[in-house]
Amino acid sequence: MVKAKAKPGPLARRPDNSAFKQQRLPAWSPMLTAHTVLPFFYILALICLLLGVWLLLTVQSTQEMKLFYTEAKTCAECFEKRENVSLAAEECRCTVTFLIEKAFKGDVFFYYGLKNFHQNLRRYMDSRDDGQMVGRKSNLKNPSLYCSPFSQDQNGLPVAPCGAVANSIFNDSFTFTYHKSASQNIPVPLLRNGITWYTDKNIKFRNPRMGNLTLDQVFEGTTHPPYWQKPVNELDPDDPTNNGFINDDLIVWMREAAFPNFKKLYGVLCRDNKPFTKGLPAGNYSIEITYNFPAQRFQGRKQVVLTTLTWFGDPPAATAAGHSGPVPRTTPPF
Repeated sequence: MVKAKAKPGPLARRPDNSAFKQQRLPAWSPMLTAHTVLPFFYILALICLLLGVWLLLTVQSTQEMKLFYTEAKTCAECFEKRENVSLAAEECRCTVTFLIEKAFKGDVFFYYGLKNFHQNLRRYMDSRDDGQMVGRKSNLKNPSLYCSPFSQDQNGLPVAPCGAVANSIFNDSFTFTYHKSASQNIPVPLLRNGITWYTDKNIKFRNPRMGNLTLDQVFEGTTHPPYWQKPVNELDPDDPTNNGFINDDLIVWMREAAFPNFKKLYGVLCRDNKPFTKGLPAGNYSIEITYNFPAQRFQGRKQVVLTTLTWFGDPPAATAAGHSGPVPRTTPPF
């Protein structure tokens, strides 16, 4: 049986005459008075106050130390040298000493930080090829146009990884030393892998499939970014599994920061051996810095941040890379 077509007109779209559609269902409307509302608000305010105090005390239990080294002490000479582009290839090292008055207990995280570096500029953020970073061979030799002018070198060789983000990677390195006494200097061991997000390391960043080829053969026919000193397949000479697009330092840098002042994870204290089993003991320390990253052009500042964490996280800061827990591989200070 064919249903009769509704007649046009102002009543054609009228809802059915039912209790649900005509809003005639039984309803209960509470009568709000001061005697019922005010106690509820007072109890809710007290709960929020106690929760806020608890969270504040939790965050204040973390320890943090910031060391600005852009022009500190012997780094001033390196700062001036990096201002001269013709001297960019020359190695420059400097040392910064500091005192830890109260021991850092538990896991200690080492960050590098930049101020006034705008990773959130749209043109900068677009200057990358995610297809290349995920390991597609077609993108390896034919980078995206978004990477221009960092897609090919002067000889027409494709750049891997391409783009302004990879080209500007932070390349200062640090060696931490604990001066237990005047005659006893102990290197501070750091875990330098496992510092990336799991999804970044295993999904978003992959090397091209090698088959029977070596990593060097896979990247044959490509060149490194202009500001790099070595190709992507030779970033970590101590660990062959940490080369190519899955290099931890590269992955951490490629996750752009939302604000111009940020810090990114560099390493985690290895607590396997004394005197670091309980954290960083109080005392005198020094950092030997291989000073490569120039900060003059963007009027920036560089820093090293040492901090502990709680279940609530680290002290408030603009962080671009999370921490998924280091795997147990100990390397000498990088």
